[in-house]
Amino acid sequence: MTAIQANALAPLYALPAAVRRRLAGAPIQIDGNTLDPDLQLLVRVDNLLPHTTKTDAAAARVRFKNLLKLIPGTPVDVQRVTELTVRGADGQLGARLYVPLAGDSRGLLVFFHGGGWVVGDLDTHDALCRAIAADAGIRVLSVDYRRAPEAPAPTAAEDAIAAFTWAVDHAEDLNVDPALIAVGGDSAGGNLAAVVAQQTVRRGLPQPALQVLLYPALDLVARRPSRDLFAEGFILTEDDIIWYRDLYTPDPTVRPDPIVSPLRAEDLTGLPPTYLTTAGFDPLRDEGIEYAKALASAGNTLTHAHHPTLAHGYASLLTVPGTTREAHTHLTNHLRAALQ
Repeated sequence: MTAIQANALAPLYALPAAVRRRLAGAPIQIDGNTLDPDLQLLVRVDNLLPHTTKTDAAAARVRFKNLLKLIPGTPVDVQRVTELTVRGADGQLGARLYVPLAGDSRGLLVFFHGGGWVVGDLDTHDALCRAIAADAGIRVLSVDYRRAPEAPAPTAAEDAIAAFTWAVDHAEDLNVDPALIAVGGDSAGGNLAAVVAQQTVRRGLPQPALQVLLYPALDLVARRPSRDLFAEGFILTEDDIIWYRDLYTPDPTVRPDPIVSPLRAEDLTGLPPTYLTTAGFDPLRDEGIEYAKALASAGNTLTHAHHPTLAHGYASLLTVPGTTREAHTHLTNHLRAALQ
């Protein structure tokens, strides 16, 4: 990534706040929430970009990667980034270990990127993983699980479970405490993290110290009102959701299985502490809120960080000032406290 690409939006957000608000347009208010004006400006820019119909996974991956190059800002400095391989469900997977500059924490976050189980990769979430490692003072292991359509469900889920257990088995090599290994991800990656938390308990495997679910996809069967409220114009669209779902689960009969739809698990008792975020302008908002309530009702320790002014994908929008940065700080402060 060139410096120009990494800072493509920097001049826009260097403008005075009043100018940015005028460029963003009239405030958007839906369901009692008002979209953050700086995020609204980014949404407006995204809506002005050419959007092609998703028909080809390879082309969609290129577009997603190019879009993510525009928004992270200058990558945060870390002590080192190491490319390595971890165990998957069937062979080895690529992975990337981020070590922060400072801090003696022995905590580790095993991270699964978003992108609908189809388009994300280690590079699209490099800036986010760097920022989490640096600001939380913990190590982050980003896992390149196999994607659909080449590897449909439940391949990604089984890869995620295998990668997490590999991290526990290799805690000494990673210079971390096996009791301080968390699992997390955003969107589709949040789905995989939730699956890992459930399946490690049910299968009698080592369990995460914490599960971090950033605006996760949790139910590939039912629709909820937020899917209609935010079907268009807020980064993740209804068409996106259906396209990703159909590529990840071409066999509809697998969709109700908790290994694909963790919200549908009958037993949620005994899960690790949870940090779950939802966004007010996210089509996945309602299933996240429903899962938060279900986890709490089952007696699990829960921190539910609801961000009513934000939209799906905000965690990667590191260039955007204001509320998105505040949400990032809330996350990394929680990680720092939980994994010390």
